[in-house]
Amino acid sequence: MTKEATLLPDTGEPGFGIYLHWPFCAAKCPYCDFNSHVRHVAIDQEAYVAAFLREITTMRTLSGARTVTSIFIGGGTPSLMKPETVDAILNGVARHWHVPDGIEITLEANPSSVEAERFRGYRSAGVNRVSMGVQALNDRDLKFLGRLHDVADAMKAIRLARDIFPRMSFDLIYARPGQTQDEWARELRQAIDLAVDHLSLYQLTIEEGTPFFGLHRNGKINLPDADTAAELYELTQDVTEAAGMPAYEVSNHAVPGAESRHNLTYWRYGDYAGIGPGAHGRLTSAGRKLATATERNPEAWLAMVSEQGHGMVEQDLLEREEQADEMLLMGLRLREGLDLARWRALSGRDLDPDREQFLLDQGFIERLGNSRLRCTQSGMLILDAVVADLAA
Repeated sequence: MTKEATLLPDTGEPGFGIYLHWPFCAAKCPYCDFNSHVRHVAIDQEAYVAAFLREITTMRTLSGARTVTSIFIGGGTPSLMKPETVDAILNGVARHWHVPDGIEITLEANPSSVEAERFRGYRSAGVNRVSMGVQALNDRDLKFLGRLHDVADAMKAIRLARDIFPRMSFDLIYARPGQTQDEWARELRQAIDLAVDHLSLYQLTIEEGTPFFGLHRNGKINLPDADTAAELYELTQDVTEAAGMPAYEVSNHAVPGAESRHNLTYWRYGDYAGIGPGAHGRLTSAGRKLATATERNPEAWLAMVSEQGHGMVEQDLLEREEQADEMLLMGLRLREGLDLARWRALSGRDLDPDREQFLLDQGFIERLGNSRLRCTQSGMLILDAVVADLAA
């Protein structure tokens, strides 16, 4: 499914996205709590293609006829897929929904699994944006994070991506043990020089169920304290803003116009079909919002799809109040803020004026005219608390 057209501009609408989850990795990173699995035998990609196509058919039945505004292939490590696998799945999407020329089609990649020929194959299949898990730009911290690549691999992958794809982004993790502001500022400026138009910059967090969780609990990993982490966050905002790549969401930075269309669909509370092992979705059906989730274990998902045409283990109709809370949580992550008219229409109420005024007085939120509400930079540091206060 080759798409050579110039990428369509962002319309500001929530859109309708397709998320495709490829769950396999070459190794499990010690900080990762995503649905990723290591297998020491060859993956039967043809069998998984057939299952993806069957689940796509089921999701099309749930969603009805829609125009797709973005496709995101995440994982796991999708860059372990054969280009033919990607092409077959994208063609399946295009057979079931309207996929205009020029929409954003993103594939996640790890530098350790990047090959020039494979990248060109993904481009021929229709991928026009790649998002790479670089995570650090020094070999010491890459080893600490359990990455299979080194800085030389990362540089090679970035160069290839810049040559082959119209758009490219990569991730970095900061607030690593012992990281100083000067070290992070240097690394961040290096990343900005390497990036084309987009960076995702995440603070290292310790998630339950990961190897890092046990190490941290036993005092073998010491993260920066809250004040230091806040200073690193504020430094991140200042450096990227000065370089013309301001934050458009808590952890995502872009040259204006190069924001991730797919992630904007999530944050603007649009619909998206989640397909593949462990994928989540939000679909509007008969005027009700349906929350879907699929079986996380790849082999169990494969068997379920073979038996019943899908691997869904959750299909929950969300009440309007639940939807309003989700919209509030997502919208306040964005620099453009929350569309208050949409939120009022969904929730059937106004924000509590006393709670709103308190947060305004504290400098944690601000109004953008009468139509939008957003967090300030200070508010972003306590985003969960701000959302909880407004949702109460």
